[in-house]
Amino acid sequence: QVQLVESGGGLVQAGGSLRLSCAASGRTFSTYCMAWFRQAPEAERELVATISRSADILYYADSVKGRFTISRDNAKNTVYLQMNSLKSEDTAVYYCAAVRTFYSATCSSSVADYAYWGQGTQVTVSS
Repeated sequence: QVQLVESGGGLVQAGGSLRLSCAASGRTFSTYCMAWFRQAPEAERELVATISRSADILYYADSVKGRFTISRDNAKNTVYLQMNSLKSEDTAVYYCAAVRTFYSATCSSSVADYAYWGQGTQVTVSS
């Protein structure tokens, strides 16, 4: 089992930056696809970004492309989401998620495919 603990959320002004972190337990972190999802009030959870096992394949939702950067440090069992040029529409609870992956490929974009989830961290962007 993998446990994920998120941190770094908070309140920022539009145009500002924030860096989220997600620390994972276990000794097999490098075998997992990692992803960031977000969920606004009364909305469905949506994919933000994914990163493959060796960080060679990255995916971003169109809404954050060019502004957000996903990265991972397998030695530290940690995945990050650097968020720049934040907009009010980025306001949501952000979740990190993991799924065991058996080969190098683009990670899934589906909520249902991720087996492990963090508790979520609130990001609020004031306009």
